[in-house]
Amino acid sequence: MPKTQQLLDDLQGEQDYGIFLAAQMGGVPNELQLIIQTAQFDEAAGGLRPRRQYVARALGVEEHRISLGVFGRLFIADEHPILYHHNLPRAQVHFEGRPSDINELVLDIHQAYVTTFGPWRELAADINRSQPLVNLFASGSGLLGTMPQPAAERMAKVLAHHGLKATLDEKSLHNGADEHGRSRQFKLLGIDDSYVVALAFSVEEMGKI
Repeated sequence: MPKTQQLLDDLQGEQDYGIFLAAQMGGVPNELQLIIQTAQFDEAAGGLRPRRQYVARALGVEEHRISLGVFGRLFIADEHPILYHHNLPRAQVHFEGRPSDINELVLDIHQAYVTTFGPWRELAADINRSQPLVNLFASGSGLLGTMPQPAAERMAKVLAHHGLKATLDEKSLHNGADEHGRSRQFKLLGIDDSYVVALAFSVEEMGKI
């Protein structure tokens, strides 16, 4: 993918920047087209000097969060905390027992989640929201939540640390390939705080054949 590497190379220097100009639907279902311009900061002019313009196509888009504007970092990854919900098995986390300090356990649960996902995910999306966590742990047993395996395993360690018994019931998302044998593993295109989760990405330089 020479144009993909060229785009990445355009953004390697300290004075290199990108401008996320637009995002639009593509010609096939679940396709997004991202219009990106690269530029260099010109100290003499006190502004950005345009270099090249690209269209990045995302095929099989599953999730996205997009903010247009100037950015400093762009990357494509096969492994990232955002991808845990798409590529890894999930597990139901059940517990038995009552902690000696419920509030401390709740704080540790939140900390474990942030350690796993950073700023990319919210705990509320994966935990049992039928009642507050304080009430749930006071009940002595129940379902903490359903979450990707790395988070579930970390939660099990936290529960054990507080003297509770944890049980993980794992459920696979998919077998890693579709009916034609093509990979179903999602990839991530990150642009600072923006991202697109899709099955494949391609990059073309606009104005070039």
